[in-house]
Formats: sequence, structure tokens, C-alpha cells
Amino acid sequence: MPNRRILVFPSATELGPVLASLVSSRASQACNSERQRFTLGLSGGSLVSLLSRELLALPDLDSSAWVVAFCDERLVPFDDAESTYGLYKSQLLSKMNIPESRILSIDPSLSVEQCAEDYARKLSVNFPGEPIPVFDLLLLGMGPDGHTCSLFPNHPLLEETNKTVAPISNSPKPPPQRITLTLPVVNAARCVAFVSTGGSKAPVLKQVLEGAEDPKLPAAQVAPSQGDLFWLLDEPAAALLTIQVEKPSSGTEL
Repeated sequence: MPNRRILVFPSATELGPVLASLVSSRASQACNSERQRFTLGLSGGSLVSLLSRELLALPDLDSSAWVVAFCDERLVPFDDAESTYGLYKSQLLSKMNIPESRILSIDPSLSVEQCAEDYARKLSVNFPGEPIPVFDLLLLGMGPDGHTCSLFPNHPLLEETNKTVAPISNSPKPPPQRITLTLPVVNAARCVAFVSTGGSKAPVLKQVLEGAEDPKLPAAQVAPSQGDLFWLLDEPAAALLTIQVEKPSSGTEL
């Protein structure tokens, strides 16, 4: 895969500043382009604390032209510990100068099907003229089963080609009701960056990055058609890889 780069850092401590630099540089490129805005899709899990620490440490970060959406979301109230929006709101977004109208959150009062339709409408409004929203950057995580977003192994949603946002009411990982971006949206992005750390991820990373099994695990199906793909790993997560990887310094810019 010519546009895929696998970068391995000693630990998440060294990985974090490079991730923040990637976000900042992609934001600058987008805001200085004819689009004059930066569209960012966020995932939850360990990314919340990592991004909150590293982005807020950047000096003079101007996020006034950012549009922030979520790669997937759990259908729970915003004050629930499972709410990705709620966690980002309290730890990061409330401390940045992103206009409230440009932070796209779900409506948790709706049914899961209505919630997905409502979120797809919000994306349509914020990506006018784009049948498939093209994000400047999507930040993804990966579960130990190889899932990403709320796209799980052997699930019918992996075959979805018509919807930009899909509901899932039988998630193998609780809570069961969620909405998720579909693979066509993920693979339309200008840049996708996976962040995966810890030794528990090593076996599945080997499958995703080196395996050729069919059907491929969801994370292995992420291959931006016109964009860049980064895998930012720490050494424990990359321990079983035999393919060539990059081992950049902490000051590396992507």
C-alpha cells in the first residue's frame, strides 16, 4: 500500500507530540487551502486523554475554523461515561475556540435509526455538495478484535455502501446501540491516522498489517482511495510485526 506509513515510537509519551503535530499541520493545510476550514473526525477510547493532553499543550493553536465530528458514538446521554462527545467536551473541546455550531453531536433522545439519519443530515449540511463527506483527517483506534469506529468483524455494516452513517443496535461491545461512519466515508478521507498502543494489540496488529485473510478485519479494510494512511504505534503494540516500519524521533513532522 504505497500511501501507508507505519511509525513506531518507544511509548505513547513519544507518540503524543507527533500526533498533535499531525493534527496541527493538517489543520493549517486545510485552513490555508480554498476550503478555508479543517474537518476532523474523532474516535473515543484512549485517544480522548491523549489528544486532550497534547493538543492543549500546543502554543497558539487556532481552532476557530475547525469542524469536528465523531467517527462513531454510543447512544447514551452526554453525561454518561460512555459518551464520546461528553468526554471530549469536558476534557478538550470546551477549552478550544471551536464554534459550538461546528461540533457535530448526536441527538441521544432519538431511536438509533433516527439518530443515524439525523447525524447523516448534519454531515450533509456541513459538507455541502459532497454525497460522501470528505474529511481532512480521521483519527481512529482499533479494538483487540480488529474493529474500528463501530464496524465489527463479520458484521453486515461492513458491506454498507449507500449510507454515510449507519445505526447498530447489536454491538458486540457494550453499549449495544451506536451510530458509525461507514467504510465509504472513512476511505474517502484525505488522511486517516490510527493510534494503537499496548502489548494487547500486538496479535491483531500483525493480522491487520501483515495478514491477507479473507474476510479482512475491519481495520484492515481502511485504505483511503485518495488519501494518506498513518499507523502510529508504540513498541509493545508493534512487537510482533516483521514488515518494515519507521522509527521516527519525537520531533518528527508528518
